[in-house]
Amino acid sequence: MPVLAELRRRLEREKPLAGLRIGACLHVTPETAVLVRSLSAGGAEIALAASNPLSTSDAVASALNDEGIATFAHRGDGTDAMRAHLDAVLDKRPNITIDDGCDLVARLHRDRRDRLDTVVAGTEDTTSGALRLRSLAASGALAYPVLAVSESVTRVLADNRHGTAQSTLEGVIRATNTLLAGASVVVAGYGNCGKAIADCARGLGAHVVVTEVDPLRALAAVLDGYGVEAMEVACRHGDVFITATGNRDVIGPEHLAGMRDGAVVANAGQFDVEVDLHGLEELSGGRRRRVRPMVDEYRLPADRRGAGGDRRILLLAEGRLVNLVAGEGSPPEVMDLAFAVQTLACEWLWGHHDMLSAGVHEMPREIDTAVARIKLETLGVALDRLSDPQRRYLASWGRS
Repeated sequence: MPVLAELRRRLEREKPLAGLRIGACLHVTPETAVLVRSLSAGGAEIALAASNPLSTSDAVASALNDEGIATFAHRGDGTDAMRAHLDAVLDKRPNITIDDGCDLVARLHRDRRDRLDTVVAGTEDTTSGALRLRSLAASGALAYPVLAVSESVTRVLADNRHGTAQSTLEGVIRATNTLLAGASVVVAGYGNCGKAIADCARGLGAHVVVTEVDPLRALAAVLDGYGVEAMEVACRHGDVFITATGNRDVIGPEHLAGMRDGAVVANAGQFDVEVDLHGLEELSGGRRRRVRPMVDEYRLPADRRGAGGDRRILLLAEGRLVNLVAGEGSPPEVMDLAFAVQTLACEWLWGHHDMLSAGVHEMPREIDTAVARIKLETLGVALDRLSDPQRRYLASWGRS
């Protein structure tokens, strides 16, 4: 992760985060360890909780605690334990929050308002979290400014377009050992992540169909050469289903009941709500067994046409993020860029939070530019430079 390494050298030298307390809720992975170590090197005091119990590395959590970075996470934690860990982070009285899905911010605003007085700003690492934050802001309840790191140009380019797509399909393949070439892959949602997953699956030889609720995104999928169908149609011919919408019940009982024997269902959205897990459990009558690591087979009765006898639905990663639970998440090269943006966002907020009103804010362009420039330098890529006449031409309204 050379970009973060370069930033860390400056942070260690200048200590721009001295006196800053950061409360973070992130996937506790080796890449996240590089982020929090970099922030700590800049003078910040960090407290970290896990945003997903099945992506947590206990070895990473232990190592960070040994280094004095308070980390509250254990792989496989239940809901009560995760809430207790969020509370432990908030009890450190952070000045800036770093969130991955708005769980920390939601806990702070709903149940721990006694800890709001020290918080001056925050960042959000996911599109789903940014949606929740905008809903909170629209209701007038969001108490401080938050930068939508997930929507930065660098983050979208590196993580959504490349990292999430590659790691999602890697998670599906690692979990199932299935061949995607020639398979019918249904991608629910054609946002940045969904489009990238569809492109990656097509590149592996899959026949890809997209489902959407947004007419503009559906049109984009059509113009990109994909079939677009309602899920009630796609469910009958798909071999692999991947949700990437940020919404709940995208695949419901009515869709699961119509799927083929052996259909694989995976979620690439932030939360384990995109597939109706309760509905799947009811349809199967509790007939479930673990057939491979992170693959649960549900036995369903014959479909509504009375065909096929018992059918198997293979749910991956318990409906959680398949790329992090069944795979290793986005590669370090991707998270290097994403977390470099996160690091500079924290530094920028520590110096500029008093200029921002409560609400969700776009990332300053200079942060994206700085990260891209450092990355290109580590790759040995040289840029052209505008001449003075070129600058004058671009700044003028005429042709001369």
